[in-house]
Amino acid sequence: MESALVTGIAVAETLQNQLPWLEKVWLWVTFLGDPKSLFMFYFPAAYYVSRRVGIAVLWICLITEWLNLVFKWLLFGDRPFWWVHESGYYRQAPAQVHQFPSSCETGPGSPSGHCMITGAALWPIMTAISSQVATRAHSTWVKAIPSLAYCTFLLAVGLSRIFLLAHFPHQVLAGLVTGAVLGWLMTPRVPVKRELSFYGLTSLSLLLGASLIYWILLTLGLDLSWSINLALKWCERPEWVHMDTRPFASLSRDAGAALGLGIALHSPCYAKASLEPLPPR
Repeated sequence: MESALVTGIAVAETLQNQLPWLEKVWLWVTFLGDPKSLFMFYFPAAYYVSRRVGIAVLWICLITEWLNLVFKWLLFGDRPFWWVHESGYYRQAPAQVHQFPSSCETGPGSPSGHCMITGAALWPIMTAISSQVATRAHSTWVKAIPSLAYCTFLLAVGLSRIFLLAHFPHQVLAGLVTGAVLGWLMTPRVPVKRELSFYGLTSLSLLLGASLIYWILLTLGLDLSWSINLALKWCERPEWVHMDTRPFASLSRDAGAALGLGIALHSPCYAKASLEPLPPR
């Protein structure tokens, strides 16, 4: 495992020092691949075009983010920005890497949340566009454009996370594979016409389930605040450590989104809008 971590630092060093002109590109890509952007931008845009696709994006996003939280608790992955100091591997010859405001996330590193959550949540958008393109195009290359764009964007997100010292390559790969598989599995199974109680119970299950897992791990003697302590210790600037990167911040967002989705789908406004045709475009 140590060889994989050393290789990861070498890749990050190459990205930072050999391609410095791409710095702003990587920063923008990691912003676009942030799970928070899914809630704020991708979901509203997808919902405006297609209600079902928009609901799928939000549903898959909140479920996958919850799973990512649990996986990180269980896998205990280091992040490069603290491992490069904690390991002592570079004590004689320090690695030529530096941090950014987006580097200092406080949760464990494996698997990459950006890759896993974004990969899963963008799957219904990719498949919907692919379906539309397939009905209008005859060229195999044209039909492949949505899939190629999806893969290219996720690859860029993964590279940006390595560049920022937020993840090692194997954590990025784990996130990409897991996200794509979850997107493929969940897209056909997105609940749309369910009772409000279903969404309320889902929200409660997310909260209680994560809390139970957290309590069990604590009972077993595991210190689940270890990553927060390391982030605070090795982040170059205290203001770069943000509260919204802590594990329970994403849990509250996911539980709230599940309940909010149910309330919205059962509101009189949604019932009225669902009977009206969408405006022409």
